[in-house]
This record gives sequence, C-alpha cells and structure tokens, in this order.
Amino acid sequence: MAATTIDIDNLRVGMFVHLDLGWWAHPFALSSFQVSSPDQIATIRGLGLKRVRWSPEKSRPLDNGPSGQEPGADAAGIALDALLDEPGAVPQTTDHDAARRRAALAAQRQADAVCAAQYAEAGQAWKAAAEQVLTLPLAARDTTEWLTRSLLDKMMIDGELCIRVLADSPGERAAAHALNVTVISLLMGRVFGFGEVEMLDMGVGALLHDIGKLELPERLRLPDGQFSQAENTQYREHVAHGIAHGQRMNLNPAALSVLAQHHEMADGSGFPNRLSTERMSAIARIVALVNRYDNLCNPAVPSHALTPHEALSLIFAQAKSKFDTTMLNAFIRMMGVYPPGSMVQLTDDRYATVISVNSSRPLKPRVLVCDTAVPVEEALLLNLEEASDLGIRRSLKPSQLPVAVQNYLSPRQRVVYFFEPAVADGVAQAVEALAA
Repeated sequence: MAATTIDIDNLRVGMFVHLDLGWWAHPFALSSFQVSSPDQIATIRGLGLKRVRWSPEKSRPLDNGPSGQEPGADAAGIALDALLDEPGAVPQTTDHDAARRRAALAAQRQADAVCAAQYAEAGQAWKAAAEQVLTLPLAARDTTEWLTRSLLDKMMIDGELCIRVLADSPGERAAAHALNVTVISLLMGRVFGFGEVEMLDMGVGALLHDIGKLELPERLRLPDGQFSQAENTQYREHVAHGIAHGQRMNLNPAALSVLAQHHEMADGSGFPNRLSTERMSAIARIVALVNRYDNLCNPAVPSHALTPHEALSLIFAQAKSKFDTTMLNAFIRMMGVYPPGSMVQLTDDRYATVISVNSSRPLKPRVLVCDTAVPVEEALLLNLEEASDLGIRRSLKPSQLPVAVQNYLSPRQRVVYFFEPAVADGVAQAVEALAA
C-alpha cells in the first residue's frame, strides 16, 4: 500500500510518517518513522509542514507511547517486540541459546537498518551539497552546515556512543570517504571536548575537504600509486581548488584551514605547504589523521586495502614523525586496537568480525562469531566486555580466513563507519533475562 498524505492537525501517535525534508532539516534520527509520543507530534508541527505523508499499513495505535522517545533510539526494543509479536517466535526453555541468538541478531539487524538509513540520508545531503558547489556555492555551504548540525544533534548526547561498521557499503566512494572522515573526526572532537563552533567548523571542513577534486579529471581523483610526476602534481592541485571553492562558499577561516591542510604532516613532509604541527590548526590535524586512516582502509585499488587493524598499526608506526602524538593516542583509544570492520581470531580459536566499538571502552568490542554449525541468521553476537575469559588473539586479512569462514562472515569490500548510542549493548542482557 502506498503512502498517503494527511493534514498536520490530524497527526496521531502510532502513525508511520515520512518527512519530505532533508535529514539535516529535522531533529529525528530518520525521515521515516512511527510517531511514539505527543512531543514528537508537536515537533513535526513545528517544522512548518501543512501535510505529511504516512503509511497506514506500517502504523499501529500506541495509547501510551514513551514520552520524548527518539525514533531509532530504541532499535533493540523494537526488534525484540517484533520477535515477541511473532507467533511461536519465543522457543521453549530447551532452546534458550537459539532464542538469545535470534533476538540479539534481530536487534543488531534493526540497529544496522537505522544506521544505514541515517547514513543514506546523510550521503544524499552530501551529494546535494557537492552538486551545488560550482553553481550555487552559498547554497552548498548552507546544505553542508545543515548536515553537520544534524550529525552533531544526534552525536552530542549524554552517554556513550558506539562506532560501528555498516552491514554493506551504500553510496559512491566520494560520499563514503567524506562521511567516514567527518563522522570519525567529529567523534574525536567529542573526545577532546571541542565546543559547538569548533565542531561545526571541523564538520564542514571534513565534509568538503576533497571538494577541489571536482576540478580534476575523473581518473586523477583517486591516487593509485601509478601517477606520473605530472599527474601527481595535478592531483595535488585539488587542495588549491578546494580553497578557492571554500572561499566562494564564504566558509569560516577555521573550516577553510581543513581544506587547506588535510594533506599536511606533523613533520613538514605533507603538501602543499609542508606545514609542521605548530602551524596546523587543531581541527585540521584531526582531519588529516582520519583522512589518512580512511584512505588506507578504502584505497582507489581495493586489492591494496589494509584492514582497519593494519591501517592503525601503520599509522602508529609513523606516530613520531607524521601525526600529532596526542591526537593519535586519542584516536587509537577511541577506535580500539581492532576497529570495527576488523576480521579477528578469538583466544578460543574461533573467527569473528568486529561489529562495533564502544568509544569509551574500546578493548572489548562487539563481534559476530563464525560457527558453521549455526545458521547465519542465528549467528552469535558477542559483547566481549561481558566475556571476561575471552579476548582477541590476532587480526587477519579476509584472504587469510578459511573459505567457509569467508562465506559465513562475508567480509566487507568497503569499510563504512557510522555511530549509535551505546545503549544498544544492553540488548543481549535483556534477551537473556527474557529467555531465562
């Protein structure tokens, strides 16, 4: 059944609505969601819409929805409710392990869906901004600022956040790279306690750091290690092109510093101006570090990709010369020794993929464990923080995994990061309590 429209005054709790606005133009986690409280209705009415689309087949009455609940914030509970609403879905006590696995994995998939939807909308906003740069530079600035503010609204919450890798790799590489660098940089700014203005400038600069590549031929936008000297010189000109675009967009000087310095290195070996640490802005130093990390994980030639663990190890080996040591140490603490997307072997010899890392407790990530005796849809989702006798032994390249493990875990071709509230980590405990 297709969505229909309704007058804004007739909006009710329980309706599944679709806000025909950019993701950055409203405070909700998603643009399509089920209304769960009168507060949300008041917020929607404050957006200036006269009518709103809604899907009757996805709607259900909620007499007493949790006041102020953010769509997507309780993804685990939604998934668990769906599991319980399904006839015969809760097994008998003899099948508790399978029940816990199914419920935890259902919650994880629901969280995946929420993150993927947010990511897709953010990618669309970035693409809209990129398309405006050449002809409508001030509109491009506004779109980029709106997107950054939306990310910050959803990121600057009380409590901890998890950094997660998405289940697949939606969108084009340029958008994926821009969002990866922006999300991780903003999370770094959160760690350092940056203020709102500094975070906004860093977010805008990170989103637009490669915008000068619009002036380059397509084949020169992604260095593949085989550029001639002339081609490499032309590639490096994207920094100057980006500064020129940023000036036409009337970006703040701090945001412009990110466009100008995202390829500079702490030891003065970067380009275009061979700046050292003390001559780089703090936000540019963060973006330069994250930019390097993402380029190692997601290079132009996929076969040259490093695993997240390898990329972190390589950057760490360069710490004394290439990057701000304080920021690098904070980056490693935040991402964990085995960042999301890493393929690992556990201390009990089982293989797993790292799904998410709590940025406050990175040494014990959440992993999806390979057990070929268990169907993939019932795969064990394990929070290593709750497994005191289990840890990670080593990181592996996907090619080093046995074929059966590769088929089971389906290593990602592109590492795509987003974030979610750490409250999702409580899903397994809730499921276990229910099944006990």
